[in-house]
Amino acid sequence: MSAAARAPHFVRSFERGLAVIRVFGADRPELTLSEVARGCGLTRAAARRFLLTLADLGYVHTDGRTFRLTPRVMELGYAYLSGFTLSEIALPHLEQLAETVGESSSLCVLDGDDIVYVARVPTRRIMAATITVGTRFPAHVTSVGRVILAHLADEETDARLARADLRPLTARTVVSADRLRTELRRVRRQGYAIVDQELEEGLRSVAAPVRDRDGAVVAAVNIPVHASRNTLDSVRRDLLPHLLDTVARIEADLGVTGPARASSRDSGTHR
Repeated sequence: MSAAARAPHFVRSFERGLAVIRVFGADRPELTLSEVARGCGLTRAAARRFLLTLADLGYVHTDGRTFRLTPRVMELGYAYLSGFTLSEIALPHLEQLAETVGESSSLCVLDGDDIVYVARVPTRRIMAATITVGTRFPAHVTSVGRVILAHLADEETDARLARADLRPLTARTVVSADRLRTELRRVRRQGYAIVDQELEEGLRSVAAPVRDRDGAVVAAVNIPVHASRNTLDSVRRDLLPHLLDTVARIEADLGVTGPARASSRDSGTHR
């Protein structure tokens, strides 16, 4: 957000504090002061003040040279995730799906321009990045993201693609907005999405949308697999039917319990 666009209530120091927390990640669990400052665009002095404040509050640990987040950081998102009715409903079905197909399964929602994992049942690690509840990826390069984006209004899809970072993550990543629009139309027609090694080499993923009882797409379920063990044909033949059955069971439960609370709290799944 530019300085000119900020509302009078905007607290810049709070924004910077959150930036310090967000600079850490699965691939950067421990950072020096200089690395934090560089990652957040802060001076070393400012970064040090934020880090030491977070340490005083119990969110950061330091050995005097490097810094890392503590498990207390999970409290910041736990209240949201623990009250996420959709993930609670979906989890038993994800567990059954993972056991049936022998692959991991996850439930994701759209948050801004990213997808966020809100429930996950891992069976094996197939990505370089460690995926847990709260992990985020750009929506346009993921199967879960595409099935959600495919059901947005055309004008919203255009706006999202216009601001998306379409840099190639692999040699197969679709970097053309026009090609993505064509793909999203196809996904909407067929009711599922397969992404073939666009997020990471060797990773294929199939996803299907989850609708609440009003018919709004509120989330998506996916199955990621190794490309070396699963052809595109085998993904469609062996995995997709089980995925669609799982989604149908989740939607049936949502129809009994009412719309998921995500439908009013998520920032972009069906506006």
